[in-house]
Amino acid sequence: MLSGFTAVIACTPARAQICAADRNGNGDASDEGETARCDAVTDGGSQCPIDRVACVAEPSGDYACPLGQQFPCGVTEAGSEPSCSPHACTAPDAPNGGIEQEPVVDDPGTPADGPIDAAGNCTGTIQIFSGRAVRCRTAGLGTTFSNCCKDKGKVVRDGNGSALSSAGATVAVAKGVLTGMKAAYTAFQAGATATQAASTGARALIIGIDPTSLAISVAINLMIEVLLQACDQQDMETAMLKGSGMCHEVGSYCTSKILGVCVQKARGQCCFNTKLGRIIQEQGRPQLKAFAGIGWGTPKKPFCRGFTAEEFQALDFSRMDLSEYYTEIEARAQGQIQADMKDRIDAYARTMGR
Repeated sequence: MLSGFTAVIACTPARAQICAADRNGNGDASDEGETARCDAVTDGGSQCPIDRVACVAEPSGDYACPLGQQFPCGVTEAGSEPSCSPHACTAPDAPNGGIEQEPVVDDPGTPADGPIDAAGNCTGTIQIFSGRAVRCRTAGLGTTFSNCCKDKGKVVRDGNGSALSSAGATVAVAKGVLTGMKAAYTAFQAGATATQAASTGARALIIGIDPTSLAISVAINLMIEVLLQACDQQDMETAMLKGSGMCHEVGSYCTSKILGVCVQKARGQCCFNTKLGRIIQEQGRPQLKAFAGIGWGTPKKPFCRGFTAEEFQALDFSRMDLSEYYTEIEARAQGQIQADMKDRIDAYARTMGR
């Protein structure tokens, strides 16, 4: 209820607040138009503009919100009639009830658990086709409604890839692209056009990366697109690897909430050093009891460890469909590729005395 609108009350504007509402009923408020900056009202508070309606004058001279008495009526500083909204406002930095943020997944991959011998071989636990947990954010408030998971094209070139290597080499390529992007951002902020900035980034990129491992033209197009988005470093890494076919998507989860309403989602991924690594992980895990209870983990905490040598030797490759990978390999028979892979792992295991 609200009465006494005969006088305009001068007051200090309230601290900038925001609000969110799941208007389409899909379980979050990460779509455009479902978050808004609140308007200051003349009593010093704030009012959400989403689903706002005019208050109704009662015979007593008071005003009531037709949405329910629990929603206060107020006059916005830009308005003249009392109005109300069913959605609450909060300050982004409020200690209680502000924006809740999930930390960015920071998985460096499987750590080394043993020393390296003179030949460069690991003397600890061997992990084959080991991956790395990462995430990319879909369109939402945190990305200014840009889809950072969008397929950017095959930026990182894929070859056979060593089954025993981690995702580190491929991630190094992704980080190299990011180095170029940073140079592009610097030029962009200095007044260059998006194309000029991307050209600057391309020069930095080519200096720092073996060009045979990278699709330069796709990377340049990616730079131009990224210059106008709010995607962070891990968004870019993940999108590059995902677009190159090296990631398994575990699922979607909420990374940011306003008053308990989700305003930003992300997709958790396991990314590997090659497309082959991803395919064998996807088709090999169901064959092993060790993964039966865990699978791929959760979207928020993907489980991306590699196979042990014993687990890899237990895999039945005759039950795997590797056609997705074979189409990219020229002049090599399917049986030859399988034999080469198995022989390489067996030889390495014998060398390690396993």
